Amino acid sequence: MDLLNRYIDRPLLDAASKLLNAWHNVSGLAPSRLEPVWNIAVLLLMLVGSFHALEGQMLALCVGALTLLVAPSILKLWMLSAKPAAYDVREYRARMQRALAKREGEWAMRLTVLVVAAVLPFFSPMKGDVDAAWFMFGASLWFVLTAPISFYLEAAEPPKPRDGDPMFNSKMLFN
Repeated sequence: MDLLNRYIDRPLLDAASKLLNAWHNVSGLAPSRLEPVWNIAVLLLMLVGSFHALEGQMLALCVGALTLLVAPSILKLWMLSAKPAAYDVREYRARMQRALAKREGEWAMRLTVLVVAAVLPFFSPMKGDVDAAWFMFGASLWFVLTAPISFYLEAAEPPKPRDGDPMFNSKMLFN
């Protein structure tokens, strides 16, 4: 168990933390906006791929499924845009507390989702109907690209805010 935690879970949590930090430093937006943006980007790439690989009724089914999958992310971004965009110390502390609870309480769930995401593409049927095989491969690819990232972004350490609080100031001041 310590082996899984040390060599799989901890490095992925560190990578998610670095990703949140880079997102916050580059965009200046709160870390809570990264997950819906990632989901929308993945689904848009899958939509472009479906237009190249599918046709007919399977294409219509795929477009409908992708539309239904992108709706929650768009709604989440819309709800987040209604709130002020400031990422301050209070939100940092709340996210940190929530991340600690998820990091300690849901490590088995994160590893289970990671294993399922690693194995799922190999179970998509590749015999018979080619369109159905592409659809199932796309569904498993969507799960692989969104589910583990969602779990790890929720449990990762959030970036420190840049709102002028001396506790989180990266520059050293000497008087």
